[in-house]
Amino acid sequence: MPEPAARRCVCPGSFDPVTVGHVDVILRAARLFEEVVVAVAANPAKRSLFTLDERVAMVREAIAGRPGAERVVVDALGDGLLAEHSRAIGAPVVVKGLRGGTDFAYELPMALMNRHLADVETVFLAGDPRFEHVSSSLVKEVAGHGGDVRGLVPPQVETALRERLEQQRPGGAAQPDQPQGGR
Repeated sequence: MPEPAARRCVCPGSFDPVTVGHVDVILRAARLFEEVVVAVAANPAKRSLFTLDERVAMVREAIAGRPGAERVVVDALGDGLLAEHSRAIGAPVVVKGLRGGTDFAYELPMALMNRHLADVETVFLAGDPRFEHVSSSLVKEVAGHGGDVRGLVPPQVETALRERLEQQRPGGAAQPDQPQGGR
């Protein structure tokens, strides 16, 4: 049997915050590739709740000690193009998790553009149906209104999320200025 053409892949995302669905896709990718580079992206179009460094640390902590985690490297993508980053690190494949048709419709044009720009292929992994309703945005919204997000994010992320949201509430501790989107 011939050796696979790709040994390294990139799992990109803003991970603000990392959810159990993200962790599932990252670790499933680690079963398919020798090395998974989780590229935590700075998205200048969004105001992140957590800094880039905090998000990198949360992803590292969320996967630590789990089977396959030894094949995962977590780093900041910064504000460059994913296709160029993938090519620069020798990762010809991007892995994205899909929760449903809406995700596919959103991700397909980006996958085609990455192939056009840098000959980077995209592999879509069907998300675990248990996490189909879980997104970072929805988790932040639910937690922001005092809802229970246990089981939707790793425990340490739940703690960090509640602390950050408490800091932002009127009368809560002042939140320090955070650089958004850069290293």
